[in-house]
Order: sequence, then structure tokens, then C-alpha cells
Amino acid sequence: MVERRPTLGILAHVILCLGVLVIAFPVYMALIASTHHPQDILQAPMPLLPGDNAWASYTAALLGEGAGSGSQAAVGRMMWISLVSALIIAIGKIAISLLSAFAIVYFRFPFKMTCFWAIFITLMLPVEVRISPTYQVVADLSLLNSYAGLTVPLIASATATFVFRQFFLTVPDELVEAARMDGAGPMRFFKDVLVPLSATSIAALFVIQFIYGWNQYLWPLLITTKEDMYPVVIGIKRMIAGGEGQNDWNVVMATAILAMLPPVLVVILMQKWFVKGLVDTEK
Repeated sequence: MVERRPTLGILAHVILCLGVLVIAFPVYMALIASTHHPQDILQAPMPLLPGDNAWASYTAALLGEGAGSGSQAAVGRMMWISLVSALIIAIGKIAISLLSAFAIVYFRFPFKMTCFWAIFITLMLPVEVRISPTYQVVADLSLLNSYAGLTVPLIASATATFVFRQFFLTVPDELVEAARMDGAGPMRFFKDVLVPLSATSIAALFVIQFIYGWNQYLWPLLITTKEDMYPVVIGIKRMIAGGEGQNDWNVVMATAILAMLPPVLVVILMQKWFVKGLVDTEK
């Protein structure tokens, strides 16, 4: 039995609070900067209390009405592109991984384990490693500045396939036999038995893959050349140009705050399922 010591508990809480402050302070500064005029942000020291320019900053960001020398793309449009891309990547990864794990576990075919290890080895080949040939293929297919170009090269996931395979291996054989006796075919067994049992794992992977898709930077940076196809992460980079005095830092910071909201909402709304999918062992 672990002995509880009040002193250690207090110390642990102090360390946790300090960690939260260190992480949250840059977010707080971005939030404060988004409420001030550009000239107020450039002065030293920068104000640490909210200003009176919040409405103008967020309106300018959402509608693309900034006066800086960088990109003037509307953040509302960029967030829509990021949302669609993140959803396609997350749902696509989960769907393909579920089907591939199902085939590897429940079907017999030649070189089955070879196929599994070929999928698993792709963990060593992320998009950053194969970016040149992938870009060439996407360009040859005329998929630049398109949703397909933003998402299709990122959909396959060896990690999710491995997670679902390990879970399917723990499903009792009696369930398979019962489904076969009831006359259920492979796809009905997959839809009515395996998918419901995998709900918590699907939820946990959805959160991870949604954030992965939302935060993509290098790949969208290469294949998007038009403002109307910028994801929000790329939009933040494009909004910063020239010297410090040539940028609307209040609009840039407002864009950064808006870009944080969807991933935060997904984590908050799916926190219960996310944690359960990671730690629940009662399958």
C-alpha cells in the first residue's frame, strides 16, 4: 500500500500548478495581444491586461480585413479548410485501419504477416521522409490546391492498424462462432460486433488523428499556393511578412487563438471517451 504524505501531495500540486502556468502563459499573452491595437503590442513592456480592441481584431481576422503586409485570407475560410481536412484525415485513417486490421486478423490469405509487417514498417516512412515523390505524384495528378491533395497522402496509418489488430486479437473466438451460427457474414460481424466493441479505441484515435490533421504544416505548406486553400496553420505563417511594424499582430494573435479552439473543443467534448479508450482494459 502506498503511504500518503501530505507534504508530497502539496509539493506535487505546486509542481503541477507551475507547469500549467508555464504552458498557459504564452496562450494568455496571445489572448491579451489580440485585444490591443498593433502599436500597443509593439511597445515595451507589452500590456498584461485586456484592451478594448478585441471585437475589431477578431472581426478583421475572421473576414480577412487586416492591414498588414502579409496574407489577408479570411480566417473563417481557413478554419473551414482545416476542419474538413482534419475530419477527412481522422475518419479516413480510422476506416482504412479498421478494415485492414479486420482483414489481417480474421482472413486467411498468402503472405498475411508479410502484408502486416509491410504496413507496420511504414511507421519509419512518415510524409516528411517521402515528401519529394509524394509531391511529384500529387502534382502529376493535378491535386495541388485541393482537398484531395491535402488529405489523401496523409490518410494511411500504420499506428491505428496496429492498435485495432491488437484489440481484435483479444476478441473471444466464441463471438466469431456465435456470429457464424447466426448466419452473419464477415461484414455483418464486422459492423455489428467489432465496430461497437471498438468504440472507445475509435474515439481515442479520432482525437489523436483530428489534432494531427489540424496541426499539419509542412505538407500543406508545399501544396497550397492559393489563399483560398490555406489551412489556418499555414494562414498564420502567411500573415507574418516584413518587419514587425508591418504586421497586424493583434490580428495574427486573434487568428492563433481561433486556431486553438477546435482541437481544444474536441479534447474537452471527447475527454471521457479518449481516456477510456487509452486505459480501459475491460473489452
